[in-house]
Amino acid sequence: MTRIAFIGGGNMARSLIGGLLKTGISASAMTVAEPRAEARQELGRDFGVACFAESRLAAAEAQVLVLAVKPQIMPALQGELRDTLQRNRPMLISIAAGVRVDQLERWFGGLLPIVRCMPNTPALIGAGATGLYANARVSPPQRAQAQHILDAVGLTQWINDEALMDTVTAVSGSGPAYFFAVVEALEDAAVAQGMPRETARALAAQTCLGAGRMLTESGEDPGELRRRVTSPNGTTQAALESFAADGLPRIVSRAVAAATQRGVDMAAALDNAS
Repeated sequence: MTRIAFIGGGNMARSLIGGLLKTGISASAMTVAEPRAEARQELGRDFGVACFAESRLAAAEAQVLVLAVKPQIMPALQGELRDTLQRNRPMLISIAAGVRVDQLERWFGGLLPIVRCMPNTPALIGAGATGLYANARVSPPQRAQAQHILDAVGLTQWINDEALMDTVTAVSGSGPAYFFAVVEALEDAAVAQGMPRETARALAAQTCLGAGRMLTESGEDPGELRRRVTSPNGTTQAALESFAADGLPRIVSRAVAAATQRGVDMAAALDNAS
């Protein structure tokens, strides 16, 4: 039975723990380090996992260590975890945006198998999308193990070039916020046309849900699905022409580029801080 330790007991850790329990992983195989006493009590009550205030105690027997803390917390963990990690050499899985593998190696020591990944918030309902990158020390069984852990909360995709992890963050990590912004805009536009807000929100949300399911379940190209909805000189064409005139592809491209660059900048800031 593989022992898994979570450093940080926030929403993402909770979603992973809940997902793993559904796959048959025993609560006794998981530990959590969480500094907030109330959160420790909730984790123990909700999932039956052992919780600790100190990271080194949660990590003591772990074969897999999931770093589920904010990026700026990472450097502060090295004093508490480095000796334990170098002694036991568990696989390290980091879900912190912008944190590079070489930074993790500098903080926690070399010779560690490390998987860097970026899940997104729909993981909280088992519908996440996660990109993963493994360094050369991750063995095939460990790679499968990391994938199993993240598969518990949704879709996983391996990335061969670590530099693309910042793009993963920009596309799927931050992507739910873009989706919510589009739904907000659709809702507001419908309300401006006189529709009650509750009706507008229900129609906009369900439309986006249905479109997403069509895209994922059909396996077809989104451009082809778009063309099928677009009758010549019809209402959809009028809307799409308005999008094109306002430069929608350029707007999205700039947004993804900005988010990608922010990930690079965050990593650089951690270099300077540590």
